[in-house]
Amino acid sequence: MTTRPSARAAIASATDPGSFTELPAPPGDSAPDGPLGWAGYDDSRARATARTGEDESVVTGTARIGGREATVIAFEFGFLGGSLGHRTGDRLEAAYTHARTHRLPLVSLIATGGSRMQEGMLALTQLQRVARQSALTRAAGLPQIAVLRDPTTGGGWATLGAGADVILALPGAQVGFAGSRVRPPDADPAAYTAEGQYAAGHVDALVPALQLPATLAAWLRVLAAPRSAEPVEPPAALADVELPATGWDAVRQARHPGRPRAEQYLDSYFELRLHLSGDRAGGTDPGMLCGFGLREGRAVAYAAQCGTATRPAGYRTAARVVRLADRLGIPVLTLVDTPGAANDAAAEHAGAGAAIADAFAALASAAVPVTTLLIGEGGSGGALALAAHGNTWVTPDSYFSVIAPELAAAILKRPAESAPATADQLRVRPQDLVALGVARGIVSPAKEGPR
Repeated sequence: MTTRPSARAAIASATDPGSFTELPAPPGDSAPDGPLGWAGYDDSRARATARTGEDESVVTGTARIGGREATVIAFEFGFLGGSLGHRTGDRLEAAYTHARTHRLPLVSLIATGGSRMQEGMLALTQLQRVARQSALTRAAGLPQIAVLRDPTTGGGWATLGAGADVILALPGAQVGFAGSRVRPPDADPAAYTAEGQYAAGHVDALVPALQLPATLAAWLRVLAAPRSAEPVEPPAALADVELPATGWDAVRQARHPGRPRAEQYLDSYFELRLHLSGDRAGGTDPGMLCGFGLREGRAVAYAAQCGTATRPAGYRTAARVVRLADRLGIPVLTLVDTPGAANDAAAEHAGAGAAIADAFAALASAAVPVTTLLIGEGGSGGALALAAHGNTWVTPDSYFSVIAPELAAAILKRPAESAPATADQLRVRPQDLVALGVARGIVSPAKEGPR
């Protein structure tokens, strides 16, 4: 079971003590019983105020989180279910405007049942106001972080929640577009939980309440960190191995089960890193690690393949992170390591071609610099989709090929035992890739730098 703390309690639990300053409520009057003249609406509002001490369903202001200033929005579920009415929209719009004016990140602590029925369509159109404010804030290059409390449903989920750059959820929270009273009677209840939304790729992380302040502080630290206008340096090689003598040697080294993998490279490269999960389209790929981190005090985004066949959700997640980094002006590091894109029927049904195309497009259109390191297998277009044109580096225990040597031999109608010779013909070795101009150089172990 989850508890439903008040808006001010939620603010107090997530922000630095004593740092919250409330924004003034925008001026405005409401017609008796609201725009529809809904009998008893004013009485309902008065009872909600008496019960909660609030005169609207959101509390807005500024606060420090981990010592960094942010604009904060918190929903008061005890006030008519945290529903959005016209006056709610006024306050949300003012909070977004304050964030843009003062160049502050925006943190939303959401707990809402959706639009307020007593205001009819006027309440529903507040979602358009919120969506516009979110879009303007996005265009201003300011990050938006959502915390999904219990419940986060209806328009609140479909605007402030799902529209945020980083989505954190409290375990056990109800999360879904359909509220508990309007779902089909035979619907799977797990689909409407924070855990279900995380598994489906719609939530970046499940964060217990006690860990929320530190998690928010870490995100604000990374997103507020200085960023370089130049490409970041590639990681140093983690394996001290000789360059392969033959193409087949290169393939065998890259496929060695003991070779260093993406997680080891990321851990050695970043002093702090924060993971983003899911493609926001219903899928996740554990073989793709994405997020943001700090490298020597500077912010860097990353997308890293883990040596498995990359699934469509992996490419979409990587594209999502590259575009977010581009909007925030943060340089990107990609680590390439895959035998190729997943090619089973499920991958085709999930739009493998479109997802790969999206990854290519995200890197091709990025205005921020992108650095790539090939750390293992570079299997065809499924690997190239994450490679930066003109700024790709390779490790000594890697290879890149237009197609796996075994498959190339099969297509050429050669016997299986000709795969090693075919690998030589394909010129897949790290030194071949440099000679061909595909790679800028070969990275050495730590302290030695690229060569």
